[in-house]
Amino acid sequence: MPKPGNDVVSPNKSGASRSQPKRTEPSRARKLRQRYTGRGPELHERGVHMSTEAAAVDSAGGPVVKEKKKRKKKLSFPTAFTILFVLTIIAVIATWFVPAGQYAKLQYVADSNVLTVTSPQGEISEVPATQDELDQLGVQIDIEQFTGGSITKAISIPGTYEQLQAQPKGAADITQAMVSGTIDGVDIMVFILVLGGLIGVVNATGAFESGLMALTKKTKGHEFLLVFLVALLMVLGGTSCGLEEEAVAFYPILVPVFLALGYDSIVCVGAIFLAGSMGTTFSTINPFSVVIASNAAGINFMEGFEWRVGGCIVGAIVVISYLYWYCKKIKANPEASYTYEDREHFAQLFSVERGETAAAHAEGFSLRKKAILVLFIAAFVLMVYGVMNLHWWFPQMAAMFLAISIIIMFISGTDEKTVVNAFIDGASSLVGVSLIIGLARGINLIMEEGLISDTLLFWSSNAVQGMAGPAFILIMMLLSFLLGFVVPSSSGLAVLAMPIMAPLADTVGIDRYSIVCAYQWGQYAMLYLAPTGLVLATLTMLDMKYSKWFKFVWPIVVFTLVFGGILLCAQVMLA
Repeated sequence: MPKPGNDVVSPNKSGASRSQPKRTEPSRARKLRQRYTGRGPELHERGVHMSTEAAAVDSAGGPVVKEKKKRKKKLSFPTAFTILFVLTIIAVIATWFVPAGQYAKLQYVADSNVLTVTSPQGEISEVPATQDELDQLGVQIDIEQFTGGSITKAISIPGTYEQLQAQPKGAADITQAMVSGTIDGVDIMVFILVLGGLIGVVNATGAFESGLMALTKKTKGHEFLLVFLVALLMVLGGTSCGLEEEAVAFYPILVPVFLALGYDSIVCVGAIFLAGSMGTTFSTINPFSVVIASNAAGINFMEGFEWRVGGCIVGAIVVISYLYWYCKKIKANPEASYTYEDREHFAQLFSVERGETAAAHAEGFSLRKKAILVLFIAAFVLMVYGVMNLHWWFPQMAAMFLAISIIIMFISGTDEKTVVNAFIDGASSLVGVSLIIGLARGINLIMEEGLISDTLLFWSSNAVQGMAGPAFILIMMLLSFLLGFVVPSSSGLAVLAMPIMAPLADTVGIDRYSIVCAYQWGQYAMLYLAPTGLVLATLTMLDMKYSKWFKFVWPIVVFTLVFGGILLCAQVMLA
């Protein structure tokens, strides 16, 4: 909370700023406070420098001439927007050098109960939706996977790759891809904006601050317990239903709690994003990863289940132990935090007091505030239930969050203008995060429209032909690692790669579920890092530098590849 006498500017996540009301105090007291506290560091340094110069005299009474030290300019890591802009340019350049090509695509049309085959040249034909037709096309997948709705996206048909006329992109396509990617990601962007509005309304009621104070008193001495529980729940959510993009909803409610417990921004991302991603890496029944990949590979998703369960248990132990080590380290020495230099800015960014009205502050932790917190938490329970049981996606989740926001507005006891402005301010604070998601999708559009995505997949399949045993499966995992950068969507890569890669396992005597595991563990090792995935959106929401995140997460990437490689080799040797 800003101390009296400072005119604090609170930057929001989109880079905008909002000035808080200025309080006055005697100028002499203000200067003394700024000099001897952490506030006003420039004035403090200037005061020390001036007093040192005044005292620096030689024995003859003349001033000592001091050489001014030249300050070295510190290189700063580029922002998420700059990284994505550069990657978009690289993708455009790649369309000039990577040969264009495409596989024929197969998709089921439920309305007419037929399969449509789109040739590499774009010619569309229809065939009956029967198992015989799939066998003739060389697609070794049960027809019920299509007719039952398990596979809804177009899949690649093995052996149909053709090199096509180049489709190089130009300078105009850079900005066009950014706009098109943003339009393509509008569903999740609206969800994030509505989420921001809900948070703004709850903030204005003061429920966050009051609940936070009560929580910190009860968890005193057991601070890591909350981190442990959140990380464990995220691992379970990741392995069962692929809780990733939806997890952005948890930061605003959990980040202030972690800060109050004495942790930093790294712990916030680690307990939510890293733990959730570890669960998704070793997906057991995740419909958006292992289920759709197994279906596309032509096997039952329960094949290899015991390997994934074992991997998930070990992965959960490793990620929670890593978080415990880091939390213990920064508790003992806060300066050991990887983001120590940004601690004040981060704390101010997620201050729960910032949006609170004076009336709400005076009310204390009333029954009304408790009811608001119950509604707020219930929104996330409903979200998880809707995704798992009602097949909700971002439009339905956004509508539910909006409904909860309106209910809270009515029971808040705050005037209409204040709560509406709070909703608008909360939504505007997440505009930057929303745009990041759209820009990342623009890179994928460039590669798809430039017809180079399938070429990279074709090269990958050729790279493993002729290999056998552990070498084959390890190269397959590394190829999935690289393809994870190009196609960061788990379901997207599954339907593109599995129909091509899975039959290769038959030629070398390896179970197809090993190919599914290699795809999972390889792709997700990349998604801890890939700017084209969810990482930059997450870091932008918390205003964290990518370099700081990389310093923290690289050991987990190495663990995933090494441990995943050991499991894959064991599968092959025991097959």
